[in-house]
Order: sequence, then structure tokens, then C-alpha cells
Amino acid sequence: MQLRKFLMALPVVIGLGAMSGQAYGETEPTFNEMSADEIRDHIENKHPAAYYILAQKLFNDEQRQEAVFWFYAGQLRYRVYLTCHPDLPPDGDPALFGSLSEQIGRPLNVYAFGDVEALTTTIDRVLDWDRATPNGFTPKTQCVDAVKLQRAGLDDLRRMVTSRAEDIRQTRRENGLPNH
Repeated sequence: MQLRKFLMALPVVIGLGAMSGQAYGETEPTFNEMSADEIRDHIENKHPAAYYILAQKLFNDEQRQEAVFWFYAGQLRYRVYLTCHPDLPPDGDPALFGSLSEQIGRPLNVYAFGDVEALTTTIDRVLDWDRATPNGFTPKTQCVDAVKLQRAGLDDLRRMVTSRAEDIRQTRRENGLPNH
């Protein structure tokens, strides 16, 4: 009888231990509720969506170049994650990636492509940062091919922007967008 009571109470005890010091009913703040500094702290271990939210917060705080950096770092890390895990349900992370890229990425890209030299420098910084920084969310050693593929894709974008810089500027002028 005592063993039965113990086994019935075990899930409750395990559940309390899993709360890791949080008060009952207290939840971790979401990325939207965190400050930019809180998100940036150990960002390499966070879900790639955190990079997008950080970029949005920085962009809204007029830290535009820094926002572009974290957007492209997040896009790279998210693409690696999705490539490394092709069987994710399409209405989960793949859909979130598309939504974040549209809602946060579009205005950032409109800004970023206004200064192609700064954009290419930022992409170089992202590639350097990614090379030097572990990925605690999607370990690089478990996703070697995905990392290579997505880093090459970002480098291709950098080369395209460099080679078509004048075309990009002209198209922006024609569309009434500023070039910096």
C-alpha cells in the first residue's frame, strides 16, 4: 500500500522539481516581454525567433544597423534549424519563420538595402560571428551540412548585393526609397 501511495505522488514530486525554483504559477517571460539586453544575453542558446524579436526591438529603438545584424544572424540560425530538421510540422516553426521573416524582416530589409555597403559589411560580421559562436539551440556538429548550406546561401546574398549594388540603388530610387 505504501508503494502505491509513493508511486501516485511521484509525478507531483517530479513536477515540483522541474519548476527549477520558480514560484507556483509563475512563468518565464516571453521574448516580447524581455528587454533587448535580456534577449541578447546568451542568445546563442535561444530559439532563433529570439533573434527576430531582438532585431525588432533594436530597430524600434533606432539602433537600425545593430537590428540588421541580429535579423540576419537570426535568419541564418533559423534556416540552419529548419534545414537540419526537415520533418518539423509545417504549421510550427516553418510557419513561424515565414511569418517573422515577413513581419519583421520586410521593414528591416527595406532599411538595410538602402545602404548596400553597410549591408555587405553586416553580412560579413554575421558570418564571422556565426563561425566563432556556438549554436546551443541547433548544435553545429549535429547539422554540419545544414550549416554549410545556409552559410553559403548568406554569402551568395552578400556577393549578389555587392555585384548588383548600382541596380539596387536605381530600383530603390525608382520606387521612391532612400539610399543612404
